[in-house]
Amino acid sequence: MSSFTIFNRELKSYFAQPTAYAIIVIFLILSLGLTFTFGNFMRIADASLEYSFFFWHPWLYMLIAPAIGMKLWADEQRSGTLELLGTFPISIWSAIVGKFLAAASVCLVALLLTFPIILTVNYLGDPDNGAILSGYIGSFLVACTFLAITMLVSACSRDQVVCLIVSVTVCTLMVLCGYDDFTRELAKATSPGTVEAIVSFGVWDHFSSLNRGLFRIQDLVWFTTFIGICLLGTSTILSAKRS
Repeated sequence: MSSFTIFNRELKSYFAQPTAYAIIVIFLILSLGLTFTFGNFMRIADASLEYSFFFWHPWLYMLIAPAIGMKLWADEQRSGTLELLGTFPISIWSAIVGKFLAAASVCLVALLLTFPIILTVNYLGDPDNGAILSGYIGSFLVACTFLAITMLVSACSRDQVVCLIVSVTVCTLMVLCGYDDFTRELAKATSPGTVEAIVSFGVWDHFSSLNRGLFRIQDLVWFTTFIGICLLGTSTILSAKRS
């Protein structure tokens, strides 16, 4: 059994139930709805989609990603199939990668289905599609980061609701860490060095550069490293539980 087999099984399980469809529809309604309402897309003529569209994605993912990933390992532990998985000829890493890619695929499908906004902005003006592509990449990386966090939390808990609450809390803190209004208030109570350290921990600073069309190596390294650490932590926890 390979990662691809696990990936296929998990992806089919998402779409065999209404959960994935509901999450995708909710994401589309909220992301596009916010773009044309609070995002003021038409009024500010945001051709890059930086403020009207992509700005809302981290806020949505901090709820959507935990909803997608909360069952990844919590179900396996609650039903006792985690121990059964240990009898199969498959490494724990293959299972982790397969499950993670399946959850990430659901997020990717939801993100790609927002393509009407690209058609709209190209019809109304002459946008920098390279910057828009960069924004999509940044958006997907944020989703994967929050999924990795949720997978790590899911490995620690048998209860999906507990996993959802803890994951949403952690993801919310990671969004707030780089949000200007939050950091301004934080600066009043702590030193500049502390604020800088907290901001570097959040996703906003790294997402914002990609959202502006800037491909900084340090941002890509931060996302991949953070995701890798979460998956490594998941592997460590599950290996300890299987032994």
